[in-house]
Amino acid sequence: MNLQAQPGSGQSQYRILREADLRGYLAGLPAIVAHLGGAPADWSISEVGDGNLNLVFIVKGTSGGIAVKQALPYVRLVGESWPLPLSRAHYEHLALVHQARLAPKLVPSVLHHDGPLALTAMELLEPHIIMRKGLVGATRYPRFVEDISTFLAQTLFFSSDLALSAAEKKEGIAAFAGNHALCKITEDLIFTDPYRIAEQNRWTAPYLDATAAAFRNDLDLHVAISRLKLKFMASPEALIHGDLHTGSIMVTEQETRVIDPEFAFYGPMGFDLGAVIGNLLMAYLASAGHERSAGERASFEAWLLQTIEGVWTEFARKFLVLWRNDAKGDGYPASLFAGEAGAARLEAERQAYIARLFQDTVGFAAAKTIRRILGLAHNIDFEWIADEKQRAICEARALRLARNMMLETPSFTTIGAVTAAAREVRNWQPEFAG
Repeated sequence: MNLQAQPGSGQSQYRILREADLRGYLAGLPAIVAHLGGAPADWSISEVGDGNLNLVFIVKGTSGGIAVKQALPYVRLVGESWPLPLSRAHYEHLALVHQARLAPKLVPSVLHHDGPLALTAMELLEPHIIMRKGLVGATRYPRFVEDISTFLAQTLFFSSDLALSAAEKKEGIAAFAGNHALCKITEDLIFTDPYRIAEQNRWTAPYLDATAAAFRNDLDLHVAISRLKLKFMASPEALIHGDLHTGSIMVTEQETRVIDPEFAFYGPMGFDLGAVIGNLLMAYLASAGHERSAGERASFEAWLLQTIEGVWTEFARKFLVLWRNDAKGDGYPASLFAGEAGAARLEAERQAYIARLFQDTVGFAAAKTIRRILGLAHNIDFEWIADEKQRAICEARALRLARNMMLETPSFTTIGAVTAAAREVRNWQPEFAG
């Protein structure tokens, strides 16, 4: 798999680069100077990071531009009170290189990486925007289903036991095993904190106070989320992105690029799939809060539901095609399924595998939804709804759907059942709405 070794101990050379420091640093990289063009003193440099963890700069010269990302030694959203290892930049770089090989042209190209500085320079994606912002503005992306389903099918299948030998798979797991600090963030913020009293939790108060309390006291929900957490921790099925929400996807109407895989590790495939679908469901249920007149976003919302269905349907189709044509791994040895009867039995098992994966996807989509409403880091899908009561109504609908998906997962046997449930809850009115 050509995976690199663990990061070294060169962090003594680390320093946070501000604009002047970054200009001088980049000026010492001949390939970057040639890419940007012009004199370094004339480059424009702007810090644009609006994420939770890192510094992100856009640098432009006379010939081109780059995006530069530097990890901070703490969680940017919280501050120095929450330290975080710089090694996450190593794993992000490793994942980007790996994903570029498995899903060409669907991730940004890496132009330079500096391990001790925890810094990566990448191609500048223009005129791409963060997908979540586009969805808030009711923009449709015709290429998205095709591109994201390809990314998911290719990256998940080719890093799984269906495509790899047992030795290759174990080498891959080992290469990413040190990224446990980022996994710990997921384990706490997604699978634990929203269901207990946690200092950093927040929600749209006072409207969701009762709902938040109910989730903290719902033992059926606690069992369901704990099962998902265990699967996240104990099921290294494939190399997953680990944070594949609509804020980690940059788009135009013609292109899709997946960014920010610093949470990458070997985990359950359904986590990535659930992240995409859960975030699209949130975009759908937040849409009413962005209407200026009733029904003005109806056709956009219909497109969102079609997109949700398309993501799963196309992923499953492409994944099965890969399994039928490229199954060189140690899972399901071909010698055990010889002849016509063996081929038929293996195909039935493939369908059963996809059905199990769909169940995981439904559960993880629910978990991702709940954390974005009752936990620490929220979505602009909801946050940009100015009227707090209207925002809470939209969020309450999403929580109602998510709870149902998590507790009644076996009843969702098709993606159509998920979109039908979303459509049904779209106009439900919580008690405080009256």
